[in-house]
Amino acid sequence: MNKVMYSIAVLFLFACKSNEKKTEANTNEAPVVKVASYSEAFDASFENVLNRYYALRDALVDSDTAAANQAAALLIRSADDLKLDELKSVDTNNIIIPTAQTYTGGISSESTGLLGERNIEGKRKAFQMISGNLFDLTRTVRYSKEKVYLLHCPMAFNDTGADWLSSSTEIKNPYFGSKMLTCGAVKDSVVLR
Repeated sequence: MNKVMYSIAVLFLFACKSNEKKTEANTNEAPVVKVASYSEAFDASFENVLNRYYALRDALVDSDTAAANQAAALLIRSADDLKLDELKSVDTNNIIIPTAQTYTGGISSESTGLLGERNIEGKRKAFQMISGNLFDLTRTVRYSKEKVYLLHCPMAFNDTGADWLSSSTEIKNPYFGSKMLTCGAVKDSVVLR
């Protein structure tokens, strides 16, 4: 009887050790997140949209209406030239491209509206809409070449709040410029690396 109990105890310990090793092996493995890989042409065109947007944001931070107009005109061209046809291989359900076209159209039309605004406050209001469209576009196409942060200023537009995008978490508020340069916080991000 003692031999049987001893054998059961040894088997039990062996089984427990075997499960521990399996658990350890599973916890050491990093989860795999599948990120779409796009062509260099698409990535370059999307990076161009982001850079033109960042130039517009910086012009608004500086309260420079002439630079804002120049950046908005270039942003329109970049949004219209975005190489969405390069996404055909991953858009098997024909959802990504039409959705992205909606957002690029919004970026172009709001940028055109920004050009028509005479004062900096009107330009900032149009910029708010551009920011929303660009963040949604970034999430739709799952752009993965750089981190894109969504920053938020709760005091913009009479405390209704407004968002903007950045490649860093540093706060440079385009809605108030030098009046309240560091007002804001990180609200969300698209980090697909």
